Amino acid sequence: MAAKVKIVPTHPDAVLPKYATPGAAGFDIYAVEDVIIQPGETKVVPIGLAFEIPFGYELQIRPRSGISLKTPLRIANSPGTIDSDFRSEVCALVWNSAETLWEFDEDINEYFPIFAKTVFTIDEKEVESPSGEVVYGAYIIRKGERFAQGVIAPVVRAQFEIVDKLSETERGGGAFGSTGTR
Repeated sequence: MAAKVKIVPTHPDAVLPKYATPGAAGFDIYAVEDVIIQPGETKVVPIGLAFEIPFGYELQIRPRSGISLKTPLRIANSPGTIDSDFRSEVCALVWNSAETLWEFDEDINEYFPIFAKTVFTIDEKEVESPSGEVVYGAYIIRKGERFAQGVIAPVVRAQFEIVDKLSETERGGGAFGSTGTR
């Protein structure tokens, strides 16, 4: 099943969507600028593309599994939903889930973040910071780097009905792990 999706490049360095393999559910999403993300920080990462998603579908922005495994970078609102009536440039919200490292200064009895002159890339190499001091554990998503994936998915719209009572189930009213782990 294929949905026709119109795209407009909004940046001269935008990489057009493509699927890496015939069986891939998601297409690669590339950054169009360098973005440094400090520990605990969420940043907007532009991708340089606007989409016209057909009515009845959405574009989901999801993390790449290798990046989630090897770095603390996460798609903050995963999956981020781009609605069919949105027409501006799509960006991803990327969160660096690493915690800031702190050191204690005995002279003034206060804690300060540990600063570094390098940042990590998503392939875990250290690079010189292009924009001054950064906190240790900061990551840089480089321009032209694949950092997320997009999935075009059908949307089911609900018809809500007010009732006096909901049907009973075996589960009952339990929540948050009420069915156990085994």
